[in-house]
Amino acid sequence: MNNKVLEVKLQKKLDEKFHKMLKVNIKENCIVVSGTLSKWEDIIDACMMCVVKKSTMHVVNDIKLQGITMPSMRLPKEKDTSLEGLEPDVLIIGGGISGASIARELTKWKLNILLVDKEADLAMQASGRNDGEVHPGVDLNKGTLKQHYVLKGNSMFEKVCSDLSVPFVRRGQYVGFKQKSVYPIIRSYVWQRKHICKVEGTRIISRKELKKREPELNEEFAFAVYNPTAGCVCPYGLTIAYGENAVQNGAKVSLNTVVLDMEVVDGIIKSVITNRGRIYPKLVINAAGTFAEDIAKMTGDRFYSIHPRKGTNSILDKKSAHLVKSIASIKLITKNKLHTKGGGILRTVHENLLVGPNAIETYEKENFATEQSSIDAVFKKQKETAKGLKEKDIITYFTGVRAATFEEDFIIEKGRKTKNLIHCAGIQSPGLTTAPAVALDVEKMAVEELSKEIPVQKNEKFNPKRKGVPVLRNMTSEERTKLIKENPDYGIIVCRCEEISKGEIIDALNSVIPVNTVDGIKKRIRPGMGRCQGGFCMPLVAKIISEYKNIPINEVKKSNSASYITIGETKGGLK
Repeated sequence: MNNKVLEVKLQKKLDEKFHKMLKVNIKENCIVVSGTLSKWEDIIDACMMCVVKKSTMHVVNDIKLQGITMPSMRLPKEKDTSLEGLEPDVLIIGGGISGASIARELTKWKLNILLVDKEADLAMQASGRNDGEVHPGVDLNKGTLKQHYVLKGNSMFEKVCSDLSVPFVRRGQYVGFKQKSVYPIIRSYVWQRKHICKVEGTRIISRKELKKREPELNEEFAFAVYNPTAGCVCPYGLTIAYGENAVQNGAKVSLNTVVLDMEVVDGIIKSVITNRGRIYPKLVINAAGTFAEDIAKMTGDRFYSIHPRKGTNSILDKKSAHLVKSIASIKLITKNKLHTKGGGILRTVHENLLVGPNAIETYEKENFATEQSSIDAVFKKQKETAKGLKEKDIITYFTGVRAATFEEDFIIEKGRKTKNLIHCAGIQSPGLTTAPAVALDVEKMAVEELSKEIPVQKNEKFNPKRKGVPVLRNMTSEERTKLIKENPDYGIIVCRCEEISKGEIIDALNSVIPVNTVDGIKKRIRPGMGRCQGGFCMPLVAKIISEYKNIPINEVKKSNSASYITIGETKGGLK
C-alpha cells in the first residue's frame, strides 16, 4: 500500500470516529496526526488507530489537548559554566538504566564519554520507579524489538549483576487461571511461546503442583503458567552500579544538568546547550525517557511520539513476605482474548512484597503523584492472586511514568535525518530486562559512527567489575566483628529497620558518583527503606552527611537542591 492510499484509509477511520476534527499527513516516513480534541484518552485512541504494524513508520502526535497548557519540564536550580566548551566524543542524555548501561559499555573503548541528567541523581524517573522484575518475555510477540532484546537481556543478568555487585534472584513467575475451560487455549499459547518465541522453560503446572510451590496463592486457581527465568533486581541499584562502573572506567557524569537546546547544521549536531554551558559532542545518544521526543525535536529528528503512562506500586512490610515466594499474578480470558497487561505481586531482592503496577494514560511526563484510587484498584485485583494481601501492610508506595510509543515498541536506531545521533527511546517495560543487551547494540552503533570520523581503539584497562559497599546485614557474625575491628563506624547502627551502619553510609558518600542527599544515600544502601520509612534514621543520616561533608545541617537536602529538610535553620529562618 502506497503512502497516499494509506493516508486516505487512515483519514477515513479518524473521520468516522472523530467527525473530521483530525488530519492525517504521511510525510518523511512519519504518520503525523493533528487537530484538537478535548480528552487525552481520545488523543491516545486516535494515534493508536493510525499505527501500522510491521512498518518503519511511527505515529507523531501533533493533536492539541483543548484547554490544557502542557506542563513544562522541571528544571534544576543550578546554572554555571562547568561544562562550557567541553568536546566529548559521546554525549549521553539521560541517567536512567539505558543511559547508564550504554555509558558503561562504551568505556570499553578509548573515548571521552559524558553522561548528563537533569536530576540530582541517577535513576530518578522511570528507572527508579518500577517493580524491578526481570521479565521472561512470555507476553511479547515475536518480531518486536522488545521480544528480541528481552530474551538476550534476561540471559545476561547473572553475569552483569555479579560483575556489578548487585543482588539478583531468579524467583520464577506464576500466572494463575481460575477458568478450567480456557486450558486448551492456554496450552496452545504456551506451546507457541516456548517453541516459536523461544521463551524456554515455559510450561503449565497443575493446581496441585502450584499449591506445593506457592501454598498461599488463590486456592481457586485451576492451573498456572510457569516461567523459571523470571527474576528480580533493585532497578535503581542496578542503574547506579552501571553508572559507577562507567565512571570507574573513565566516563564522566554531570547531574543537575539539563539539555535546553541544540545547534544543528546540515543534519549534524554542532553543539548542545545546557544550564552548565555549551558542549560540542561528536555523537549524541538520546536516552531521555519520557523526554526523548523533546530531544529528538531539538535535533531535527522527531519521527515518533511518547505518550506517558503512569503506574503505581505499593511496598509491603516484610512480615507479609510469606504470602508469595516468587512473582505471581492472575489472568483472565474474555471473548478468547488473553489479558496479559497489568500488575502482579513480586517478592523483591530485599524480601518485601511489591504490589502493582496499574497503567493509566497521562499527558503529564513528570506527574509522580500517587492516588488512592490506583492503590485500591491494584489491591482489588491482586487479592485475587493472594487473598491474604492487606492494605494495612503497606509501608510505602510510589508512582512512575513509562515512556511508551504508540507502536508499543522500542526505538533503537541511528538518526534518520540527523547523522551524529542515536535514539534509545520508547523504553518502557521490559526496559530494565533488555538494558544489558540494548547497551551492547548501541555501543556497536556508536563505535561504527565514530569510526567514520576518528580512530576508535579498545580500552585495555577496562574493568567490568564494580565492588559494592559492604552489606552488614548479610554478613556472618565473624565477618561483622572483623569489619568493626577494622573500622568502628561499622558498629554504629543508624537504621534499625534495615540494619545500616554509619560505616556503610560513609562508604556511599565516597562513591565515584557522590550524591550528598538523604535520598541518594537511601537508594544506595537502604536507610529509611524499612517499616518506619526514615522516621528514626533520617535525622541521623542528615547529621552524618553534614559532619562528613563539613556543611551546616540545614544545607543537607532530601533529594535535590530545592528539597530542604527543616533541621536547623533554612534560608527562611525556619527551625
